[in-house]
Amino acid sequence: MSLLAQVIGTIEEYSLLERGEPVVVGVSGGPDSLCLLHVLKHLAPEYEVTLHVAHLEHGIRGEESEADARFVAHLARQWEFPITVEHANVPRLAKEEGLAIEEAARRARYGFLARVAVHIGASRIAVGHNADDQAETVLMHFLRGSGLAGLRGMLPLSPLGELRLGEALRDSPLAAALRLIRPLLEVPRSEIEGYCRRNALEPRFDRSNLDTTYYRNRLRHELLPTLEDYNPNIREVLRRTAQVMAADYELLRRELEEAWGQILCQESEEAVLFDLEGWRALPLSLRRSTLREAIHCLRRSLRNINWVHVENARRVAERGNTGDQATLPRHLMLNVGYEGLLVAREGYVPPVDWPTVEAPLPIAVPGATHLPGTEWQLTAQLIDRAHLAGAALHSGERWQAFLDADVVGEGVILRPRRTEDRFQPLGMGGHSQRLRAFMINAKVPAQHRDQVPLLIAGERILWVCGWREDERAKVTESTQHILWLRFVRSPEAG
Repeated sequence: MSLLAQVIGTIEEYSLLERGEPVVVGVSGGPDSLCLLHVLKHLAPEYEVTLHVAHLEHGIRGEESEADARFVAHLARQWEFPITVEHANVPRLAKEEGLAIEEAARRARYGFLARVAVHIGASRIAVGHNADDQAETVLMHFLRGSGLAGLRGMLPLSPLGELRLGEALRDSPLAAALRLIRPLLEVPRSEIEGYCRRNALEPRFDRSNLDTTYYRNRLRHELLPTLEDYNPNIREVLRRTAQVMAADYELLRRELEEAWGQILCQESEEAVLFDLEGWRALPLSLRRSTLREAIHCLRRSLRNINWVHVENARRVAERGNTGDQATLPRHLMLNVGYEGLLVAREGYVPPVDWPTVEAPLPIAVPGATHLPGTEWQLTAQLIDRAHLAGAALHSGERWQAFLDADVVGEGVILRPRRTEDRFQPLGMGGHSQRLRAFMINAKVPAQHRDQVPLLIAGERILWVCGWREDERAKVTESTQHILWLRFVRSPEAG
């Protein structure tokens, strides 16, 4: 099969081109990108696409890379393609961002291609990755340690956002719609070089491709030739592995999405909360993948997640008790709660949808008191015992309480807890208990205990709001006057 037929087959199988749409073609000047541009030049009329050449000069090889830029610009003009050339200082970027040169160059290159695509209104960016690049990528991911996502290698068609290029690109709605296409992904490098010779194409030679201080070059020039001594078809084996893994990954991804919907309690840019029991009931593969997905949701620019981090977090989540934690990448933590499994930044305190106070707050009795900084107010109403049906005292509403008004007395306030707080929980026969012990037994999440408002008269806790009244203030047969307290959304909140 000819190279052209192989490319057409890939384009058709994966729907790489949209008829009538512009395509940005990343051209470095090397054999792969030169072959790609030449092939697409011939196919453009058939697929009714227009091509826009894009070249980024990385600022790494001095005059050589500047000559590459001039070569690509001349070729584009000769072939009558519009072109965008941009110069970058990748060594400086790598130093500023604390990145390896290869990673800094990668981010700069794809960020540049994305900007060009957005500028010209293209949804497709074509790059010249070939079948040998695919084999190298799969092997590289295997050696570094990877799951299915890494072992599937590169895809013929993939969203640009999956490349994890940083927050700025991720947050652009236009960039989010971009797709990276690799029409040469099933073509070996030797066939590409032969195509260039047959068509009198004279690609530029990048000396840095011979520098074995770069990880990929060392793998290409040293490790793969050694592996070919064991299996001459190792490159094809690695490419088939990528195809198998890609199909398996799609299946696992569908399972993950279904499991995610079943166990997810809350998701935001700051935190992911799972139902603990539901998560623990998942198969092992999905327990791992949901943790990885939570990390990706919160750290979208993170490319590689360490296996040790995920495994340690999984074991803590499976066997840990309330309050246990595990360290995750990029300052994230996993926290085991009473009923939930929280993945969030270190020190994160989840917001609560209940009334809170940060300082002592006098309460109007009777009347309504707005809780500063919240959407809540506390209403207080005095009722004669004879006017309240007995059933109303046991309504079970969490944020209301009926107390003996004469026992409560005057000077009622709300405040947060203190270290020395004690009270007599209703139903314990007047037994006194430390507030901290009560909250533990009541399964109040540790990070929320300082946010529970307490109703105080004098030095006595009359109501741990939302949880339990005090035994001494309960309504009895001898109660004459009842204080009805109820937290409601405040009209002042709009």
